[in-house]
Amino acid sequence: EAPRPRLCCCFCISLRSRRPPRDLAYGVCQAGCASVVVACYSAAGVAFGTMLAAAAPPAIVACNAGQGACYAACAAIALAPAP
Repeated sequence: EAPRPRLCCCFCISLRSRRPPRDLAYGVCQAGCASVVVACYSAAGVAFGTMLAAAAPPAIVACNAGQGACYAACAAIALAPAP
């Protein structure tokens, strides 16, 4: 028997949780940043997580800088005062 996907279950649980919407927004933001950096690496012809920083071409350095800026924006969401 094939393993059952767990992503859907985790997503459904998160929708039913009593967590503040800000926490869910932070998680969605983090997931978005991760998907964008993987796409950026792919566009540069590199698999994400396989490049050493010392050997990174300028395109990968730019992807990493973008990832850092994206995660900083997510942190601003998480650290914002609660309404």
